[in-house]
Amino acid sequence: MIVAQDVIDAIENFAPIKLAEKGDPTGLQIGNPKQPIKRIMTTLDVRPEVVQEAIDKKIDFIWSHHEPLFFPAKNLDLSDPQNKMYADLIKHDILVYASHTNLDSAKNGLNDWLAETLSIKNVVPLIPNDDGVTGLGRIGTLDDELTIRSFAEKMHELFKVTQVRVISKNLNQKIKKIAVLGGDGGKFWPIAQQSGADLFVTADVYYHVGHDILASDFSVIDPDHHMEAIANKYMVARIVDWFGDSVSVVETSINTDPYNYV
Repeated sequence: MIVAQDVIDAIENFAPIKLAEKGDPTGLQIGNPKQPIKRIMTTLDVRPEVVQEAIDKKIDFIWSHHEPLFFPAKNLDLSDPQNKMYADLIKHDILVYASHTNLDSAKNGLNDWLAETLSIKNVVPLIPNDDGVTGLGRIGTLDDELTIRSFAEKMHELFKVTQVRVISKNLNQKIKKIAVLGGDGGKFWPIAQQSGADLFVTADVYYHVGHDILASDFSVIDPDHHMEAIANKYMVARIVDWFGDSVSVVETSINTDPYNYV
């Protein structure tokens, strides 16, 4: 019989808590580590509709990237949708475990998955830890040069978005060396530029930061923070590698991107 702690141990061996950024409340969010586990779901975000899906599918364990308890609850007023979601998880004995910035930094973790999705090869950490093999972001090269425009257009299908934001003076510029950093990585663009990248792919780039990027004659593509949802299928694959058919595992079918593009 597999219990939640077995799953947690496997995850933390892959993405150690020590890799998490300071102040990141990664790890066990809700539930009892001694609970038997038969069905696991992976998701980028734990939202009420994801929880309802988990209830409907009789999921025991949700492995998410983003923490549902990033900000502590101040009360347990169940008229608040977020609080009701917590109550529903507890009521239905669904454990929630989040791997956030530790999964970002882990070797063969989320930023490697993003690099693979973008066909970036020969990658190394953009912001390496002392060990040189883990760290935030990745930087590597494409097999062939592409224009910024054509590379951006590829992301429509890769990340299931109809538009991406491109910050560049010349969309026809040829690029080959690419840096990528999942999530809110706009502040790291100078590191990407100093590392020799022709282009930096990250999300949540602020308006005035965009001006700074242009003034420095650099280029950034922002495909939306939800690009990290590609992790769901990779997380499923890890569970299968670790436990085989001892548990069943699925990725959520819910699109948790809060944005619509019109």
